Amino acid sequence: MNAWARAIAAALALLLAATAEADINREAIEVSQAALGREVRDIELIDTNGEAHRLADFYGAPLVISVIYTACVHSCSVSTQHINRVVQIARNALGDASFNFLTIGFDYPVDTPDAMKHYARRHGVRDPNWHFMASRNPDELEQLMEDVGFIYQESSRGYDHTVQVTIIDQEGRVYRQVYGEIFDTPLLVEPMKDLVLGRPSPDDGLLTRVANRVRLFCTVYDARGDRYYFDYSLFMGIFIGTVILALALGWLGVEIVHYRRRRTV
Repeated sequence: MNAWARAIAAALALLLAATAEADINREAIEVSQAALGREVRDIELIDTNGEAHRLADFYGAPLVISVIYTACVHSCSVSTQHINRVVQIARNALGDASFNFLTIGFDYPVDTPDAMKHYARRHGVRDPNWHFMASRNPDELEQLMEDVGFIYQESSRGYDHTVQVTIIDQEGRVYRQVYGEIFDTPLLVEPMKDLVLGRPSPDDGLLTRVANRVRLFCTVYDARGDRYYFDYSLFMGIFIGTVILALALGWLGVEIVHYRRRRTV
């Protein structure tokens, strides 16, 4: 085979590889999107101290799940470090205890509680509401992967897998998927805003509900600073508009009363 033929063969091989990878990526997105609205079944998880928890223990507040394997040297590490920064932005905007976060190792039995503990330390995660979990039941682990729309397969690099963050609502259903090692901050925080501030709890009083609605509309994203802040101008606009509307309705009511009195005279 001459050099020209070898070049053509190499180009075809690269094209086929790229096509195959595109098909895999397309399938991963389809599987992931099909999970939206799906109820995530309860399973047992083990934390880094070896204590058992039920997944349902973390329901009642929005729950964010990332799935990794501890031997991953690139995509898992990059995404975890990026998520760590975005989670802190979300905490500042929504409150420290406004949502729970779980990182779960899928490489059974390698991803032990001890391995997950070292992974968390290696990536500098210190958020008290971010828990790193392992499983001692591979069947339940596969069940969870199915429920959240996460797929993986062995490769020469270890595993090829979906790089996603799954947002689960207060009732335990998949609400949103966020993709990529690096993603724009609002892709994670905006759905969390809707769940935390836009869905009142049955225990919330009237004042809490009103305050959360104001926070929902007035907490805005500053793209230049990559942060969320409370925009008081929006709050004042809402307040002034409400006062003007109330005064207008009061004036209209008084005029209606005067008009009826004049007609009866």
